[in-house]
Amino acid sequence: MGRRRILFLCTHNSARSIMAEAIMRHMMGDAWEVHSAGTEPSGVNPMALKVLEEAGIDTHGLKSKSLEEFTGQRFDVVVTLCDSSKDACPHFSGADTHIHRPFPDPSSVAGPPEEKIEAFRKVRDEISWWLEEVFGEGKGIYSCR
Repeated sequence: MGRRRILFLCTHNSARSIMAEAIMRHMMGDAWEVHSAGTEPSGVNPMALKVLEEAGIDTHGLKSKSLEEFTGQRFDVVVTLCDSSKDACPHFSGADTHIHRPFPDPSSVAGPPEEKIEAFRKVRDEISWWLEEVFGEGKGIYSCR
């Protein structure tokens, strides 16, 4: 059996879904073919790249992509990471399983740069923990074994 395919969706494909793509690829890229997209892609937030790099996660080639790029493709799992992307695409027809797991939008944090980057770190860590819990080897319904 080949690698399973997963698609992370968020409205802008600029932070949460980009981080999920990079983290999942870093943690479980041998078992999963990982993609991300947005219903209204707007470019990758530089703070998302910064916190990924701080954690030793490769950011090469990450770019904001439109959901339309994946029309007609099959995925084992599609994960919506924000409520607006769930509402915009309540059923991606090319998926065997849909999971909705919203995370706070770190891009929406106002305040000094230290508070903003800390919000990105927090969401990065929450996504990492959740991915390990649900998809990690020997854990969750999507074990990589």
